[in-house]
Amino acid sequence: MSKILMCSSEVAPFAKSGGLGDVLGALPQALAKLGHDVRVVMPKYGCIPYEYTEKMRFKFFIYVPLGWRRKYCGVFELEKDGVTYWFIDNEYYFGDPYLYKWNDLERFAFFDKACLEILPHMEFKPDIIHAHDWQTGMVPVLLNAYYINNEYYSGTKTVFTIHNLRYQGIYSMDIVADFFSLDNSYFTNDKLEFHGCANLLKGGIVYSDYVTTVSPTYAEEIKTPLGGEKLNGLLSARSNSLFGIINGIDYTVYNPKTDPYIFEKYDKKTVLEKKKENKIRLQQQLGLPVDGEKAIIGMITRLVDQKGLDLISAAMGELMNMDIQLVVVGTGDSKYEDMFRSTAWYNPSKLSANIMFSNDLAHKVYAACDLFLMPSMFEPCGLSQLIAFAYGTIPIVRETGGLKDTVKPYNKFTGEGNGFSFYPYNSSDMMCTLRMALGYFADKDVWNKLVKNAMTLDFSWKESAKKYSEMYKSLTE
Repeated sequence: MSKILMCSSEVAPFAKSGGLGDVLGALPQALAKLGHDVRVVMPKYGCIPYEYTEKMRFKFFIYVPLGWRRKYCGVFELEKDGVTYWFIDNEYYFGDPYLYKWNDLERFAFFDKACLEILPHMEFKPDIIHAHDWQTGMVPVLLNAYYINNEYYSGTKTVFTIHNLRYQGIYSMDIVADFFSLDNSYFTNDKLEFHGCANLLKGGIVYSDYVTTVSPTYAEEIKTPLGGEKLNGLLSARSNSLFGIINGIDYTVYNPKTDPYIFEKYDKKTVLEKKKENKIRLQQQLGLPVDGEKAIIGMITRLVDQKGLDLISAAMGELMNMDIQLVVVGTGDSKYEDMFRSTAWYNPSKLSANIMFSNDLAHKVYAACDLFLMPSMFEPCGLSQLIAFAYGTIPIVRETGGLKDTVKPYNKFTGEGNGFSFYPYNSSDMMCTLRMALGYFADKDVWNKLVKNAMTLDFSWKESAKKYSEMYKSLTE
């Protein structure tokens, strides 16, 4: 088994803004259960709940070189669920509650250097350093530039995971060179240079031993001009060391048998009866007409183009003319927030627009809805469709990334499948698929089987962790 150091800008339950935090909250624990010695390092943000900060132990402090500067770096430690967490403390960079700010380049340059500088003081020599997304993309670069000839770091392998290729950390080469103390040899086309700038995510791709992303289909899509965000040539060149491993979900959090947020708990045996009760209670809470037989379609999403909101916009008139109810939870671009608010104003019996982030309401929507709509333009993995399965809510998705890998279209001839999907990125195909799904919803024999099948699916982190473990083994042998 391997000694693994995970480096990430966010880790649940300490601090998270999205899927990256969820992954780092669950994957290390799943790896630890397989016998790996896992340490996770993250910034000590001001937003970390007191229930965790009060249990942290101060270990030591050092000064980290950052260009011509030397910056204080305190290290705190916390053990939780078989994993040791290290928190990098610097009040100037991380003392306030914000995960991402205007000076992220300087903040994460400090963090990336700190991840490596603290290791000799921790009596932990990792076999593998596993960095995540652009915020830690320079960790493999720095290891190569400054530490690889140091005996303490010799033999350490690196893995870099791309959670979303669109976000790359692109900055001026002069500023990057300053903060990371790199000479011009690192800013060539085959290294950090990217259209006249420096690309930190590219650094992680170039300098890591293995590159992974969060689903097999997304690993193929990012090698194409359409999905490669101008890095498709580099990623194609790394095909032999590029892996796609689907994310899992935490069934201790998303489990209708034990979920404290939903109105009525249920399992596979009681889903048909209890799901209707959850639906009626949600309708009452949101002020929708109460009808336990009416199909409710849920959307819990960031309101941005990536999530297919332009398709929803194009089809909104048709949606509001259908005999359905649509429940939306999320925030994002003002044009989509305003679209949902105004449409709900004119169609209060058809649409509940909840322009907010609410974990409590999200759980209630998963439990109450019949269908879950995810028409994403691209989706590296997607967690919502996996959560929907757990609650017996049937997803309608576009065939991209992790959505294609996890949602298998229902086949009326064989009875196989667990959801509904379409491929062309247009509202007509989305609505055709939605109408087909509603047709099956009216056939209770078919629908009840679909619901129960969905609840038997296993997308736990245990299976994903095994694949990561196999990859680590092939890297260290």
